[in-house]
Amino acid sequence: MEKTRAVITGVNGWVPDYVLTNKELESMVETSDEWITSRTGIKERRILKGEDKATSDIGANAIKGLLEKTNTNPEDIDLIICATVTPDMPFPSCANMISHKVGAKNSYSFDISAACSGFIYALTIGSQFIETGMHKKVIVVGADKMSSIVNYEDRTTCIIFGDGGGAVLLEPTTEEVGVMDSLHHSDGSGSPYLHIKAGGSLKPASEDTVKAKEHYAYQEGSTVFKFAVTNMAEVSAQIMAKNNLKGDDIAWLVPHQANKRIIDATANRMNVGPEKVMINIEKYGNTTAGTIPLCLWDYESKLKKGDNIILAAFGGGFTWGSVYLKWGYDPK
Repeated sequence: MEKTRAVITGVNGWVPDYVLTNKELESMVETSDEWITSRTGIKERRILKGEDKATSDIGANAIKGLLEKTNTNPEDIDLIICATVTPDMPFPSCANMISHKVGAKNSYSFDISAACSGFIYALTIGSQFIETGMHKKVIVVGADKMSSIVNYEDRTTCIIFGDGGGAVLLEPTTEEVGVMDSLHHSDGSGSPYLHIKAGGSLKPASEDTVKAKEHYAYQEGSTVFKFAVTNMAEVSAQIMAKNNLKGDDIAWLVPHQANKRIIDATANRMNVGPEKVMINIEKYGNTTAGTIPLCLWDYESKLKKGDNIILAAFGGGFTWGSVYLKWGYDPK
């Protein structure tokens, strides 16, 4: 019996128009273009401006473009999974809001919260609904409005993050393409080093938490960097070994866009040359769950059917993982 896999049949991204450059950040906090670029590789990032604009708008715009590109009726979508840490509100889910905005009337939807690893977690989950035969069309979207949880007086975080997201359509195939394998991990002992201190059930919002600026992302950069370098590189090497892949077999590494040095360390561990690494961190920064689909969108014209691709991410929690997929279509 032929094996059914989930294959990506389309990808689309969306970012806001407003560009926040390193030069502008120099007027906001004590930093410089040279300092930011040398440590992160980021030159600019996009910011979602305007009242009543939220993560669901980012996700909905990405999906509307995806539906148009793939000539898909929104009412044919069975499921939408949204990976995000910046939902419009604690509930309903951001995916629920997105479904409504795109007209996916016959879809159910839910969110995945795994920080920067969210998209690959959601991709693996969405793939399993396809593989079991339960669904025929699943959309996985990674989107974050990180500007909503960034303190623009804290130079350790405000230089890193941007807003944006991307989405992929998953459909069934019996060809030797699609999502081939995945490895995922988490370690809650890492939570003190990357988190938001208040706003949850542990420490509900109050006048004191707002005054103390505890509703912004907090990061102990050096610790997070060490964990990310080690674990993102290691899990990528593990999934290659598990599938008998060498560096020469890999067409593209699609790493989470957190830091250029982390990306380089992962590529080196995999013996993958820089010409095979998708990078757009310089223009978008870290969009958390949005980075990997944004990379696939930016590089879509360079992808060929059958390309071996490794997706890799590391995020707060800590969470990390890797997905091995074979690309499903040639450039259009």
